[in-house]
Amino acid sequence: MDKTSVIFGNQIDKKTIKKAAKSKAKYQKKFGDDSKKDYKLGFETIPTLDFLGAKNIVFKESNEPFPENGIIVGNIRMGFGHYRISIAMASCAKALGYEPLWLDLASFDATGSKMIRAQNDLYSLASRISQKSRLFNRFVWEPLNRDGFKKITYNAVDQKNSENLIPIFRNIPKDTPYIATHVWPSQGAIHAGMTHVVNAIPDNWPMALHLSDGAIHTVQTSFAYLGYKTLDGFSKKQLNGIPEKDLKLVGHYVDHELVVNLEEDNERRVCRIENNEPLRILLTVGGAGAGADLFLSMVSFLLPYVEEKKASLFINFGDHLKVYELLKKKVKGFEHVRFFDEYGKLKGFASDMKSNPISGIYCIYNKNIFEAVYSTNLLMRECDLMITKPSELVFYPIPKVFMRHIGGHEVYGARYGAELGDATKECQTEKEMERMLEKLLSDKEILIHMIHRIDGLKAQGYYNGAYECVKLAVQGK
Repeated sequence: MDKTSVIFGNQIDKKTIKKAAKSKAKYQKKFGDDSKKDYKLGFETIPTLDFLGAKNIVFKESNEPFPENGIIVGNIRMGFGHYRISIAMASCAKALGYEPLWLDLASFDATGSKMIRAQNDLYSLASRISQKSRLFNRFVWEPLNRDGFKKITYNAVDQKNSENLIPIFRNIPKDTPYIATHVWPSQGAIHAGMTHVVNAIPDNWPMALHLSDGAIHTVQTSFAYLGYKTLDGFSKKQLNGIPEKDLKLVGHYVDHELVVNLEEDNERRVCRIENNEPLRILLTVGGAGAGADLFLSMVSFLLPYVEEKKASLFINFGDHLKVYELLKKKVKGFEHVRFFDEYGKLKGFASDMKSNPISGIYCIYNKNIFEAVYSTNLLMRECDLMITKPSELVFYPIPKVFMRHIGGHEVYGARYGAELGDATKECQTEKEMERMLEKLLSDKEILIHMIHRIDGLKAQGYYNGAYECVKLAVQGK
């Protein structure tokens, strides 16, 4: 399937087509041409996601049969965001009676996987550099994330590169329901001839980067819907947009466990706030490990509030132990915090948080990526406020303070969250962050307003996006 020359009826110029072919060939030369390989597929359990019964698709000596009610969640690790959205899809698939199958295309010993890992390494490096170099951020990283990825010619090159993923799909039944939480797994599935592909677009800023002609594209906001319906700004020429049959506004991608328990969790939040218990603040270190300096500033600012038992602090470092070591070295008194590096103990502690008052600072680290990502979900239900960059967590049902974005596309997530009313504006500087936190800690009515707003959003179906993706993937089966 040639998706490089024509994308949604829009003809791509010959120069870009030639560039795309060279790009694909470059990766094959670097990592080998495995287009004729017959990779056998089987399954392994994922202990962290045992409550979902999710199975990981892996290479095996011989093919194992795919379950009749299986639904594949195709993903990659690029930061933590795409993994987190994938877990939400798996959770809602399980809730609707399907068996979630995990397909991490970056995890295999295959040409396409090596290509993804190489691009992810560059993305993570650039994210970290952008936080240290204002010039790089202003003139390279911001424009690339906001404008460069928006061009339809960028998608044409990606489409050709994604043909390198076809061999991984060779032994997957073509009519298996399939949800992709990054565009490469979607493009790879379409190139391989899969027929029930949902391309779950993660961001609020419309970009050609996320186009996967042949899949059903789902978006979480009306702003994104209009952007993809028109493809306005994707080229200097006027383009055909995505047809209605291939574009659906579904709502936020949120785990079943968070949605079904939301009213109960919010009642406990309001009760803690009204009883003047320490405000439970959750900080998340992103998958790229960027923004360490800002974390230093925030923790230092919040320490007096923790000592006065006005706040308790939970920091999920993910799998970035270096950020924890930096805080322990730079922040006086930080060496006495409680440290979790055993997932089982964290699960028990999170369960106890429902009924027990909590004070102090708690740090969480997990080398296993599933544990690193899902630790935030465990703590989210029992915390009152989350501090995060405006990434995929924009769409999650908890009051939020937005740190400075990393990549220009995240700006539009922050604006969306602030307009919904369950989050603050994006705090660009350390001083802005401190003023915002001070206001939230001193005026409990703001947080209670945000919590009530979240209840209202749930009543309107805002958090049903992952369920809707599952329904779209299985329709016609």
